[in-house]
Amino acid sequence: MPPLRLRRLLPLTVLLAMMAMLMLRGYVHSEILADYRIRPEAASDKVPQKILDGGPVVDTRGGRQTGLAVPDHRIVLTFDDGPDPKWTPQVLDVLKKHHVHAVFFITGTMASRYPDLVRRMVDEGHEIGLHTFNHPDLSYQSKKRIDWELTQNQLALAGAAGIRTSLFRPPYSSTADALDNASWPVTEYVGTRGYLTVFTTADSEDWQRPGVRRIVRNATPQDGKGAIVLMHDSGGDRHQTVQALDVYLPELQQKGYRFENLTEALHAPSAHTPVTGLDLWKGRAWVFLVAASDDITGVLVVGLAVIGVLVFARFGLMLLLSAIHTRRTRRTGFVWGPDAPVTEPASVLVPAYNEAKCIENTVRSLMRSEHPIEILVIDDGSSDGTARIVEDLRLPGVRVVRQLNAGKPAALNRGIANARHDLIVMMDGDTVFEPATVRELVQPFADPKVGAVAGNAKVGNKDTLIGAWQHIEYVMGFNLDRRMYDVLRCMPTIPGAVGAFRRSALDRVGGMSDDTLAEDTDITMAIHRDGWHVVYAEKARAWTEAPESVQQLWSQRYRWCYGTMQAIWKHRRALVEGGASGRFGRVGLPLVSLFMVVAPLLAPLIDLFLVYGLLFGPTGRTVAAWFGVLAVQAGCAAYAFVLDKERLTPLISLPLQQMLYRQLMYVVLLQSWITALTGGRLRWQKLRRKGQVAAPPGAPALSPDGGTAL
Repeated sequence: MPPLRLRRLLPLTVLLAMMAMLMLRGYVHSEILADYRIRPEAASDKVPQKILDGGPVVDTRGGRQTGLAVPDHRIVLTFDDGPDPKWTPQVLDVLKKHHVHAVFFITGTMASRYPDLVRRMVDEGHEIGLHTFNHPDLSYQSKKRIDWELTQNQLALAGAAGIRTSLFRPPYSSTADALDNASWPVTEYVGTRGYLTVFTTADSEDWQRPGVRRIVRNATPQDGKGAIVLMHDSGGDRHQTVQALDVYLPELQQKGYRFENLTEALHAPSAHTPVTGLDLWKGRAWVFLVAASDDITGVLVVGLAVIGVLVFARFGLMLLLSAIHTRRTRRTGFVWGPDAPVTEPASVLVPAYNEAKCIENTVRSLMRSEHPIEILVIDDGSSDGTARIVEDLRLPGVRVVRQLNAGKPAALNRGIANARHDLIVMMDGDTVFEPATVRELVQPFADPKVGAVAGNAKVGNKDTLIGAWQHIEYVMGFNLDRRMYDVLRCMPTIPGAVGAFRRSALDRVGGMSDDTLAEDTDITMAIHRDGWHVVYAEKARAWTEAPESVQQLWSQRYRWCYGTMQAIWKHRRALVEGGASGRFGRVGLPLVSLFMVVAPLLAPLIDLFLVYGLLFGPTGRTVAAWFGVLAVQAGCAAYAFVLDKERLTPLISLPLQQMLYRQLMYVVLLQSWITALTGGRLRWQKLRRKGQVAAPPGAPALSPDGGTAL
C-alpha cells in the first residue's frame, strides 16, 4: 500500500479502534446489551413435582430430572455476583483464616475485569460456578442468548484461571421449589449444555444489610440439616457480609458443621476442567482485551478531562485577553507608537502560482489602496498564464517578476530582493484587500520594536455551508486567538493572506524558509526569537477564497497542521534559550502546542463520549454536558462576531459545525501526526481556485479598466 494511502487509512483505523475499545468496555461494564428486566412469579404446574420437592441442586443433564441435596451437617457456602476488587479479597481472607472453602458464582463481566481474584479463588481451593456474563433474567432470553451468556462466562473463566466449570446458578434465583413455568425451561436447557443448576436452601439476605446477627441467623440451617447458603461478595456494600462471616464460620464449626465445596459435599467429581490449546489462548486474549479497553478508556477519560480544562482555559483566556486588546486598541487617541502615523510607502508582494482565475481581482483591489504602495507579482512558474494576465493589465506601479517554479518561500524571497521599500506586505494570490487594509496594516510599525503585523483574514465566499463553517473558524478561532496572543506577546502566525514585515526583521532571520510547509508560522516564530514584537491589526481586513470542497479543505488544513508541527519542532530550542527567544519558547510554544495541536487532537473525545452516552447512558447528563460546552462555544463565537462587527446569522450552523467539521479537522490533525511520526515529507499542494472573491463584501466590483463597475 502506498505510504500516503496508508497514512490516510491509519486515522480511520485509530478512530475505529478507540470506538471498539469503548464499546468493549461498555459491554463488560453492563452498559451495552444489559437487560435488567425481572420476570414476576408465574404458575408452576409444568415443573415436575419431584423437582419442586427435591434438593437444591438440579441435574437435567442427559434427560435426567433429579434434585440433589447436601448431606446433614454439611454447608456449601456460596457467593454471587463477584468478584469485586474491594469485597472479594476480604471474603477470601476470612475464609482462609477459618480454613473454609466456598463456591463463587462469578459473572463474566466481573471475572473479565478482575481475573487475578478468580485465579486466587481457584488457587486457594474454592470452587467456581457460572452466574452468566451480564446477569440477565434468562427466562426472558432466547436459547441463543443463553448460549452466549454461558460461553462468554466460560471464556472469561478460561482467561482468568485456565479452567471451565460445570456449575451454574441463574440470576435472580432462590430455592428449587420457586421454579415456575418461565424458569424451568431454562433449567432444562442449561442441563442439555452440561451444567448442574445450583439453587439455595438458606438465603442470608446480606444484600439488604440487615445487621451481622440477622445475617448469621438467616444463614444457619435448622436441626443439623445440610444447606446451600447464599451470600454475596459483590453488588454493593458488603462490609456486613465480611463481619458476619467472621462470626458465622466459627459458630457453625463449633456446632459440628463442615464447610465444603459443592462437589465435595455431593461426593462428585470436581466441577473444574482444565482448558488448554486454542480455547485457553482465546480466554487469555479476551482478558487482555478487556484490560486494554479499561486502560484505554481510562486514558480517554483523562484526555476528556484535559480537553475540558484546555477548552475552558482557552475560552477564558480569549475572552479576557481579547477584551484587554480591544479596550487598548480602540480607546480614544490610541496610536501604535511615537512615529504615528506611518506614511512611508510599502511594497506588496503577491506570490502566485496558477492564479489565473483570481490574480486580476487581487491586483485591482490593491490599486484602490489608500496607502502608497508598489505591487510585485512574483510568478512562480505558472502554467496558466498568470504573469501574462497581470502584464496585460498595464497598471501603474505593478511589476511582474518571473521565476521557475521553486515554491512560495522562494517566490517571497525573490519579491523581498526586488522590493524598493522597507515595509513589506505579503498576501496570497486569491485574496483581495480593502482600500484601507495596507494603511491599517503598516500603522503598528510606528513602534520601532514591532517587526511584523498580522492582519484580519476573513472568508470571502461564506455563502455555502462549508464556507460558513470556515467563516466561524476564522472569526472565532483565528482572529480572537490573535488578540489573545498579541496581549501575551507570542503571536504564532502571520497569516499568508495578510501580513506585514520590516525588511530589517526579515533580513536578520534570513528571510522566508522552506524548512516547513507553514512558512508563515516559521517566519513569525523566528521573528519572535530575534526579539521583535508581533502584533495584530484588526482593521487590516483581507478577504480570501476559502476551499469549497471537503477534499480541498482537507489538503489545506493537512498542510497547515503538518507545517505547524514542523515549525514547533524547528524552534524547539527556544524552550531552553535565554532572552526573547526563551520567553517565546516558554510561553508561546507551549500555548501553541496545547491550543493548536493537543486540544484539537483531543476535542473529538467530547463527541465520542456524547455518542456513547446517547446510546448507552446516562443520556440526560450527557446531553446536558454537551450542550453546556456548546453554549460556552456559542458565547465565545458571538463575542468574536460582535468584535469583528459580523452578522450573527452564520452561528446558526455552529452545532452542525461542532458535530461534522470538527471531526474532519480531527482526522486531518491525526493524519498530520501520523505523517510526522512515520517520517513522511508532505509536498506542497496547490488548491484549485474559482475566483469567486472579486471584491471585499459591500464594495463595488472593479471594471476591467480599473474603474467602478455600475
